[in-house]
Amino acid sequence: MSSTVFLGNLPVWVTADDIKSWLTAENLVADSVKVIRNPETQESKGFAFVEAPNEEEMTSIIRRFDRAPLEDRILRANQAQPPRPKGAPRPMGPGVGPGAGPASAAAPPVGDAQLRRTRGGRKHRKPGGGPTSAFAEELAKAL
Repeated sequence: MSSTVFLGNLPVWVTADDIKSWLTAENLVADSVKVIRNPETQESKGFAFVEAPNEEEMTSIIRRFDRAPLEDRILRANQAQPPRPKGAPRPMGPGVGPGAGPASAAAPPVGDAQLRRTRGGRKHRKPGGGPTSAFAEELAKAL
């Protein structure tokens, strides 16, 4: 099991040295700290990974920094998830997407006609369901 902590909602000015000094001030130990930066601008993306030496230290870091206030922010700290392979779809959060929650299991599948009715309603559509813009009309003619 990984002993890496995800530390999020950081201000852009936070550096790895800042995080190391916070850990030292709290008598917490980290093997490494990596602040994730935009490769083009080198500005922080607002999150970091802290590699703890063991599970106990990881739990202590999470307890100390999760929901800790910093400036006008509330930090987030939790166990880091393993990296996804490139091109893999992002997992959906709880209560989002197909198969989420008990209500979606009981709900019938939505057909195309139902889907069209829920997006924009009839008052926004032309009679006959034709193209809605001059560009769309020209594209329909070309195809």
